[in-house]
Amino acid sequence: MITRAGWGTLAGSLLLYGIGAPLGYYPFALLALAGLGAVGGGLLWTIGRPRLQVSRDVMPMKVARGEAAIAMLRVTNAARWSQGNLIARDACRSTWITVQVPSLAGGASKTATYRLPTTKRGEMPIGPLRLERADPFGLVRRTTPCGQADTLLVRPRTVILEPQASGRRRHLDGLTSRSAPRGATSFNAVREYVVGDDLRHVHWRSTARTGVLMVKELIDVNLPYTTIVLDTRRDSYSGDDDFEMAVDAAASVAWSAARDRFPVRLFAGWDKPLDVRGGNEDAELVLDRLALVERAQEAEDTAKTLRRTGTGGTLVLISGARWALTAAASARRRFDKVVCVWIRDPDESDPLLIPGVTVIEATGLDELAAMWPR
Repeated sequence: MITRAGWGTLAGSLLLYGIGAPLGYYPFALLALAGLGAVGGGLLWTIGRPRLQVSRDVMPMKVARGEAAIAMLRVTNAARWSQGNLIARDACRSTWITVQVPSLAGGASKTATYRLPTTKRGEMPIGPLRLERADPFGLVRRTTPCGQADTLLVRPRTVILEPQASGRRRHLDGLTSRSAPRGATSFNAVREYVVGDDLRHVHWRSTARTGVLMVKELIDVNLPYTTIVLDTRRDSYSGDDDFEMAVDAAASVAWSAARDRFPVRLFAGWDKPLDVRGGNEDAELVLDRLALVERAQEAEDTAKTLRRTGTGGTLVLISGARWALTAAASARRRFDKVVCVWIRDPDESDPLLIPGVTVIEATGLDELAAMWPR
């Protein structure tokens, strides 16, 4: 394919020849012939399909928004002669990433790495890769599609939030999760004393028998059950950044509870909620599903969603609209604890107060983690 520079050279050469030949200006004619020869030489330079083997590896295939994702491109010259002036172009959504491939001797291989854009959440198609070979003057370029397309899943960012000790079920033997809250009145086990333990909980019989200071471990035996409602209406947020923060907040709450093996129920604009029992696989599933959530003008009103959330446990309602969060007041009697995360518009100055409801005004994940109830 002739490039813009090549077409310009052709047009200039024809113009010089049209002026120089009739008037006898032989230097003009010679320049015109040189330009035409350069374009013709470029066509001969790039003729034929290059014998190249190209592979691309993306690491990792799932990444949090804003974190690094690397593509490693390996190009092998299967021909006996050298190949030079190679440019690899990889498509990532609506942008192109250009990678300069060094000259390859016959049978040689080169590896190039480049960073993929991860600023936007969702599925990001990568490829197909295009390998371009140009003549030394850049007048002609031949494009060869190669390799397969990949998909990079950009998931929400998360912070660790402590699951709330409230739920519809009770564990008779105490919680086995590492997040089991300490300091309650239900006996779970006897363990060795750790600096900072309350000396009133020393178990003297075990201490006398073992010769080591032992204390009673008291925990809350409520099994945390978390219901999360993410408002996905377009009008509830002033912009895409606010909605991304809301998705990050929902992901943090759901992921933190699921990774500690606690059940989670998530409403995020779907016809059916996502119910998980908890565990590492369920925590990954939550992030995968939230990676694809988008705002919609026809999304369900939060008041309607709250009427089908069930009862018991902790309710976490996340929205950027004041009127959407006030609907939590009608649900506070059906849940043990209600927390509202308000992604507030910077122009909003009046605080949001809902009786019986914990309201968190967060503009970032660090602020959410600092204000999260413990």
